Amino acid sequence: MNISGEDGVCARRELLRRVRAARRRGERIVFTNGCFDLLHIGHVRSLAEARGLGDRLIVAVNSDASVRRLKGAARPLLPARERAEVVASLACVDWVAIFRDDTPLSLIRAVRPDVLAKGGDWQLDAIVGADDVQRRGGRVVRLREVPGVRSSRIVERLQWRDGDGGGPSRASEG
Repeated sequence: MNISGEDGVCARRELLRRVRAARRRGERIVFTNGCFDLLHIGHVRSLAEARGLGDRLIVAVNSDASVRRLKGAARPLLPARERAEVVASLACVDWVAIFRDDTPLSLIRAVRPDVLAKGGDWQLDAIVGADDVQRRGGRVVRLREVPGVRSSRIVERLQWRDGDGGGPSRASEG
């Protein structure tokens, strides 16, 4: 992906145009979503696995306001556009779109993916859009979980090390 130009991050209208073109070529569309605030090995492995389920991988990234509503006022650590560009830079990712709602349901309904993929820490009945995808004959796949790897835990460890999370500060580590 070329970060300075055609970087894979696109507005909804452009994304839907690309999806229509891919469908005309007979390509299978896979959709996943997340905040991706601090991209880590669990994300990378899940996205690579999701890409293996089809020909094109779309990743929907929560907007900043959406992340704040879901994870609190201190999040996200990085702005949506930066998070989206980092995700789009991965070879396994074709297109990235930022969504403003708390869930990507509207985007899932517009894209109509062949496969909806979500991390293994999500129960099938909690995966937003699963019913819609299955009703159209699509698949819902829980991806393998990488145990113990979560952005929230990384943030907590960093706060603890800096003295903001109740643990020892660097100043007292002398």
